[in-house]
Amino acid sequence: MKSLKLDSPKSLAQRVMLRLREAIIDGEFTLGAAISEEMVAQSFGVSRTPVREAMGLLQAQGLVVIRPQVGSFVFTPSAVDIAALCSFRTVIEPKAAELAYHHDHVGTIAAIEAALDAMAKAFAAKDRIAYGHADTALHEAFFAHCGNRYLEESYQLVSGRVAALRTNVSSPIDVETQASFDEHRTLVQLFSDGDLPAFAKLMTTHINNSGLTYAKVLKVG
Repeated sequence: MKSLKLDSPKSLAQRVMLRLREAIIDGEFTLGAAISEEMVAQSFGVSRTPVREAMGLLQAQGLVVIRPQVGSFVFTPSAVDIAALCSFRTVIEPKAAELAYHHDHVGTIAAIEAALDAMAKAFAAKDRIAYGHADTALHEAFFAHCGNRYLEESYQLVSGRVAALRTNVSSPIDVETQASFDEHRTLVQLFSDGDLPAFAKLMTTHINNSGLTYAKVLKVG
């Protein structure tokens, strides 16, 4: 019989990956920036092997681009990438919200109201990173409560890139204006009221406007 000894919760490569993922999302590494495996290895006090594995995991999430014989870089979306990402989100997010409303109405409302409260505090403090995290939590709540793991897993394909774009590109703008927060507050109210058609319409507009902001700030087109 094989040993039933439990492995550690996370491998070294996974721990490195999670920290680098956080650094990319929070803007410690800017979009398009080179990530030196040697520098990361020295910073973590590990060999380059787990760093290389972590880079592979991040590449699978779309957060890192590995160019053989050149190096590893934080992703930079093109206009086509942004359009495809927004198109995907406008299909999947309203549906996740609809399922969440019927599957776990109370739990979803509690989660999005908590996220909205965190957004309000971050907005008042002009904290773009905290605002981006809260914004991400609000959107991800619909998937966490939708009751369909395949839908949730599908969103994970893009969630890191969305979070990174949100924190690095749109949040610095959002914390300086009231419009973004008001729009999220309206989304929460529409969901709470059960007005799913109006919610879906506003969510679609919200996502598409985010795409326009990404394209404008990143100067792609």
